[in-house]
Amino acid sequence: MNKKLIDKLYHESLLSKDELLLLIGTTTEDEIQYLCEKANQKKEEIYGKSVYIRGLIEFTNYCKNDCYYCGIRCSNNKAIRYRLSLSDILTACEQGNALGIETFVLQGGEDPYFTDEKILEIISAIKHKYPKKAITLSIGEKSYESYQKYKQAGVDRYLLRHETITAEHYEKLHPTTLSIKNRVQCLQALKELGFQTGAGMMVGSPYQTDEHLAEDLLFLKNFQPHMVGIGPFIHHNDTPFHNFADGSIEKTIKMVALTRLLLPNALIPSTTALASLSGDGRKQALISGANVVMPNLTPLPVRGNYLLYQNKISTGTETGESFRLLKEEIEAIGLTVDLSRGDYRI
Repeated sequence: MNKKLIDKLYHESLLSKDELLLLIGTTTEDEIQYLCEKANQKKEEIYGKSVYIRGLIEFTNYCKNDCYYCGIRCSNNKAIRYRLSLSDILTACEQGNALGIETFVLQGGEDPYFTDEKILEIISAIKHKYPKKAITLSIGEKSYESYQKYKQAGVDRYLLRHETITAEHYEKLHPTTLSIKNRVQCLQALKELGFQTGAGMMVGSPYQTDEHLAEDLLFLKNFQPHMVGIGPFIHHNDTPFHNFADGSIEKTIKMVALTRLLLPNALIPSTTALASLSGDGRKQALISGANVVMPNLTPLPVRGNYLLYQNKISTGTETGESFRLLKEEIEAIGLTVDLSRGDYRI
């Protein structure tokens, strides 16, 4: 029965909530393999065997928020804080440029030090030196006016994972200063302003049910983001959720595959969290619908301090060596490293 549902999803890119729940809950190895194969087939119909590369620069681990799952939450006084200078950021871009990378992703906590003026200075400096490269920002919830300034300055994409669309669940993961209503308003503003917009969720976060995940998929289908980041929840020892079990690789891969079939044109990363939780997690995602990877360009002396969760990989590997190993891993499964900008295909 579930294979028929998978075929229906493959052809129609749409299922009801109850049908999605059946596929999220399936534990039959044969059916899961079939789901992943159909997702991979759908991805290759649109993007071929390309795996797009984004150079990740984690430029600040200060954050004003206190999300219960996050290692850089403001109340974690064990976190070793850092901020990269403009010179540090440009040096990271130079390393990425030397590797042929055409997209830089600037990611950080919601750090009040980085005012709009400072962010615009960074964007301007990168665009001046590398006018043809794409810039992605991932710096949280901002005002419509701030997003507008970033777009006018040349930012191409913006990542803002919704984490969970169910308000009751969202409230269990975040302090009262944050709401899913505001998060969705930010996503809507980003899309309206013309960013290639990225949403996404954690799989296996505390108190999550399959129904929450089905609601997430329905939200994604309705919102139609250009990018979807999906990773497993991984605990951090210095958060209120330190005793909760990590998310499941299998369920995360299922969510990647289902997202690909619901949103055939989406750009879907094989996340660092997947690779951190399982040695072949990144590979599993890449053969189940994912088509983006983000090697880390953050300077080695501080890279290990951007610790959203325990046991994050690649915190001690030199950038060039890390990229070489990543390229080998991608090519070993018959895929191709694509160093173009890798924009969303309509």
